[in-house]
Parts: sequence; structure tokens; C-alpha cells
Amino acid sequence: MVQQVRKWVVQLTGDQRWELERIQRSQKASALIVKRARILLLSDDSHPEGRRTDEQIAALVGLTRRQVQRIRMKFVQQGLEATLKRKVRADKGTPKVFDGEAEAQLVTLCCSTPPEGHQRWTLRLLVDELSRLQIVTSVCPETVRKTLKKTV
Repeated sequence: MVQQVRKWVVQLTGDQRWELERIQRSQKASALIVKRARILLLSDDSHPEGRRTDEQIAALVGLTRRQVQRIRMKFVQQGLEATLKRKVRADKGTPKVFDGEAEAQLVTLCCSTPPEGHQRWTLRLLVDELSRLQIVTSVCPETVRKTLKKTV
């Protein structure tokens, strides 16, 4: 039988093993960090019970084999701290459509009388009016709904 070539071998120092075991026992650590710590402990070459295969680790932790491989690879390439912490997005997500002023104008618009021929403001009417008054360049009804739900 052909033996699998292990490219990303995890070899923990005594301090790293102690830190990972502390994290695994901690009640305050997030589930993500605990899971990654457990993966690194189980994939350590000097593990007391012997290193387990990626399939065994994946079954024990509840992830896929590929996710286990990625965590091992990240540890070997970037170290313990980078492996345990989640990477911060460079773009910080999508920009907000409504700032405080635009949100206030939306609420004011909702409290005003609806256009001629309408009994109340609908999300579609609010979107059209916001665009017409150039409060925002473009917005979808769902964004207006979420913003109004947040204010109520």
C-alpha cells in the first residue's frame, strides 16, 4: 500500500501544547478557537497516543478532511497565533447605505403624509421618494425595511 506523503507536519513545542490544552479546557474561548486547538493537538507528531489521520480528526471534530488540512497548513506556514485567530477582512464588509442623517430623513418621510392617491407609505413608495429627493443614490426595499425595523 502506498503511504501518503505528509506535506504539512505539525510539530508542537511544549509551550504550544500547554497553551492549546489550556484553550481546549477554557470556558471562555470561542468554539472556533477550541476546535482549531483540538485539531492541532490531535495532528501533532509527538502526540502521546500517536498522530491521527486527517479523516479521524475530521470525524472527531466535526469538520471535513480538507478543513483539517487547511488548518494544519496555516499552522505550518503562519504559526499558532494566526491559526487560532480569524483573519480580519480588509474591506470591512459592504458600506452602509444609510448614515444617521439619511436614517432620520427616512423616519421623517415615513411619518409624513403619503403621496396623492395612496393611503399609506409602502416600501416601494419610500424607495422611490428617497431616490427622488436624492437622500441616497440607490437603495432596495429590503434595506429600507431593515432600517425601519431597527428604529421601531
